[in-house]
Amino acid sequence: MLWRKGRRSDNVVDARGDDMGGGGMRFGGGKGLSLGAILLIVGIGWITGQDPLQILGQLTGQMTEQSAPASQTRQAPPANDEQAEFVRSILGDTEDTWGAIFQQAGRQYKDPTLVLFSNRVNSACGMATSATGPFYCPADQKVYLDMAFFQEMAQRFKAAGDFAQAYVIAHEVGHHVQTLLGVSAKIQAARQQGRQMQGDGGLLVRQELQADCLAGVWAYHAQKRLNWLEPGDIEEALNAANAIGDDRLQQQGQGRVVPDSFTHGTSAQRVRWFKTGFAQGQVGQCDTFAAKNL
Repeated sequence: MLWRKGRRSDNVVDARGDDMGGGGMRFGGGKGLSLGAILLIVGIGWITGQDPLQILGQLTGQMTEQSAPASQTRQAPPANDEQAEFVRSILGDTEDTWGAIFQQAGRQYKDPTLVLFSNRVNSACGMATSATGPFYCPADQKVYLDMAFFQEMAQRFKAAGDFAQAYVIAHEVGHHVQTLLGVSAKIQAARQQGRQMQGDGGLLVRQELQADCLAGVWAYHAQKRLNWLEPGDIEEALNAANAIGDDRLQQQGQGRVVPDSFTHGTSAQRVRWFKTGFAQGQVGQCDTFAAKNL
């Protein structure tokens, strides 16, 4: 994949080396409030007659304000970091692709932020570790990626290659597109109504397969514009989609397949929907929620 043809995004935040991924609460020298400090504040509240929770609230508000500049100062990854450059290139092209698609539909695309982290990260969706894998948080409209996952893809899932990695990023950006289109809000509403979420054909599977299809839509338009794919690249993406199907992962992990617990779709389904999006680059072909046969 000739990924260097892609425009570099300015929306990649490098939070590697920060155990909290830049999302933790900071105070003073960058450390969180200790238990002793909290007890001291409670004691002051009792002595002065003030509500301790009110004091804590004021302090946490100050912490949030003080943490913002620190987060902004380390936004850009190092210029000589080739892996980060790759991520910036792929994200930049998703911005260009989806910006144009939304504009043609009379809408405005809002670029997501992609946070690079290591070990663990604190997002608006809660704390996550590297074991979670790449994920998108609709609450803060950010994609979170520990690039060690790419190594795991190659070693554990036998899904190596730069376009396989690009597919992963494009899939998470697909979830951002779903948020902008209102799909994520409908899924959350359905969850609150007690509708079936997990399982073969459940809403979670349909949501994930749609993100796979949207990744294919991006790949179609990116190739049409940049002509950056090399022989074997599409096979890399299809191999990655095949490697992380629910059925294959369950068979490897527990020796049996349990369709009732599916959350992402089978290997065949993931491959099929990526290919559907890539075939013509039409978002309208990605309506997995209306599909009778996934």
